[in-house]
Amino acid sequence: MADYKSITKQLVRCTMHRHRNTRKALILSCLLFCFSLLPLPVHGDDGSARLMGTMTLHLENDVFYDTDRGYTQGLKLSWASPDLRTYRDHPLVPEWSTPLIERLPLVNQTGDLRYVSFAFGQNMYTPSDTGGSNLIRDDRPYAGVLYLAVAFHGRDDRRMDTLEFDVGIVGPHSYAEDCQKAYHKWIDVGEPKGWKHQLHDEPILNAFFERKWRLWRPENVSRWGYDCIPYIGGGVGNAFIGANVGGEFRFGWHLPDDFGTFLIAGRSGSNVPFEGADPHPSRRFGIHCFLALEGTAVARNILLDGNTFRDSHSVEKEPFVAGCIGGVGISIGRLKVTYAYVYRTKEFETQDHDQEYGSISLSYTF
Repeated sequence: MADYKSITKQLVRCTMHRHRNTRKALILSCLLFCFSLLPLPVHGDDGSARLMGTMTLHLENDVFYDTDRGYTQGLKLSWASPDLRTYRDHPLVPEWSTPLIERLPLVNQTGDLRYVSFAFGQNMYTPSDTGGSNLIRDDRPYAGVLYLAVAFHGRDDRRMDTLEFDVGIVGPHSYAEDCQKAYHKWIDVGEPKGWKHQLHDEPILNAFFERKWRLWRPENVSRWGYDCIPYIGGGVGNAFIGANVGGEFRFGWHLPDDFGTFLIAGRSGSNVPFEGADPHPSRRFGIHCFLALEGTAVARNILLDGNTFRDSHSVEKEPFVAGCIGGVGISIGRLKVTYAYVYRTKEFETQDHDQEYGSISLSYTF
């Protein structure tokens, strides 16, 4: 671990005064430092793997493609429980909440494995030109979102349902302005000057549902394999109202026994622990590539439509957005590292460029 920390410090020192390459190196250095803090995989039997939870750190940033506009950064830390089997009398679930959880639709099917996940995250959005202090009326508003999420998952070998509830705030008290200005000062690039035009403070409450199917998966996943994971979902609330549909194809060595790639922005989702298909998940190495296509119909997006109850900057959104996601995932024991390139079509009518950004996640089952 000391070696990882030493390398991280040297990378930061050597690149502090560069511009775009500086930001890339710092992001990779931070990820390397986080990796150094993780305990090494511990070999265990089938039963021990099923008693573990999964911690995941997600980072999404457009810096990987030399841009600083639109959806410019997302950061989320999530934790998914081990299989609860039943919510009653489990220490992770408060007794008073059990009757409510058991009445939730879709995630309480008989015979399912059940999980609960929690997440804390922040997203930030800016127009293309962050150097000016005047309002740019034909570009998206400055906005930040700070949120907590709790999700309930029900799955079997071929299907997973997720019902997620997000509560948070959009506006100055998301602290996106403070974070971006501090970050730009730290890496010695220009200060974003238009945050005074950001959306006003507004509490947000949103619910998301998503169903994924896992098709074509071979019975023996101990060698080369492939699968296809179509999904549908939707959201309702004052932050987002819309629906999405898509599919992901994966091919590789020792495919992970999960339901594909999870992004921060655009839909619900948290990964869940390794389960079932691999009798020794702590002992294997796997690598796979993936490609996903998706489409989203948008009825409301507070980040483009502006505040619900107050006048604010807004733009005319596109009712349909398409996306393409491609990348690679590597599993080393109970550690999984995923990198994805994300491309999305224009989200509003006067947008100059399509959106591109990179997504990195590190998951560890412990």
